[in-house]
Amino acid sequence: MDPISQGLVGAVFPQSISNKKEIGKATLIGLVSGLAADLDILIRSDSDPLLFIDYHRQFTHSLVFIPIGGLIMAVIFWLIFKKKMKFRTVFLYSTLGYATHCLLDSCTAYGTELLWPFSNSKIAWNNIAVIDPFFTVPLAAFVVFALARKSTLIARFGVIFCLSYLLLGVYQHDKAEKYLLNIAALRGQNVEKVLVHPTIGNLILWRGVYLSNGEYHVDGIRVLPFSKPKLYKGGSVKTLEIKNAYPNLNSNSVLFKDIMRFNHFASGFLVKDGGNTVGDIRYAALPNSIMPLWSIVVDTDKPDQHVSYSRNFTGSSKKLSTFWNMVMGVDLY
Repeated sequence: MDPISQGLVGAVFPQSISNKKEIGKATLIGLVSGLAADLDILIRSDSDPLLFIDYHRQFTHSLVFIPIGGLIMAVIFWLIFKKKMKFRTVFLYSTLGYATHCLLDSCTAYGTELLWPFSNSKIAWNNIAVIDPFFTVPLAAFVVFALARKSTLIARFGVIFCLSYLLLGVYQHDKAEKYLLNIAALRGQNVEKVLVHPTIGNLILWRGVYLSNGEYHVDGIRVLPFSKPKLYKGGSVKTLEIKNAYPNLNSNSVLFKDIMRFNHFASGFLVKDGGNTVGDIRYAALPNSIMPLWSIVVDTDKPDQHVSYSRNFTGSSKKLSTFWNMVMGVDLY
């Protein structure tokens, strides 16, 4: 998730097991440790645009690295607090803070290699967006008030809120996915693969993508607890079959390997994004849009050169208005 949320979650859990005397230090240690895993974004290369997606949410975000990350942070903070705290206490706070990071990231749709090095599968539970103020703002209040009042009880209520919100996301995801599968059945389509995740900033409006008969179908789904979901019908686009799309491309070439790296990053949700670009259909500006937020540019005339990375983050007041109307359940057609 966003750094603010990561830091807050990293802080509230150590707060909840600390005491009045140490809650300030626990907050600081947990907050910084909760951010530390994202130092992997520094692994990048000007000559290889995809290097950052290879390592972001990889080894620093794995379960086996948690005690290592916690230990590194504990050593740093123990050098600061060694006259006031025992090393084992610092290690407990830092490891708990660090552990929250990879688990929270796994709740988003981006994908996290939790089981590295035993598996490079990207785990995504899809129950919260990468940015959600309805999660972050209340959590910030719990952390600040717990610190101000030196109250572990308030921090524990913060932990309860955090877990409850994530569980609400699980409920909403399940409801949206079942609805989308039912829509596909009504369309007479056999679903081979499905992805449903919340759109930015909320748990109400969801993006649904499913594969059927060689095409990805995309729809927006508005979901509220205890009410019938609402469909915002989208479009469809053919899936990218890499070997069929590039039959003459040597599998040992830099270009082919880059396409496969991007395919792993996108968990296989690739489409031909017009011309010579290949897009990740998981994300778009609107929940029912077939225009990916990011793509790679593939130049088959230069098989020994890396692809270039392209972002389609351009927005408009019309898109924002449409997005808001979908959240509010307004009929668009």
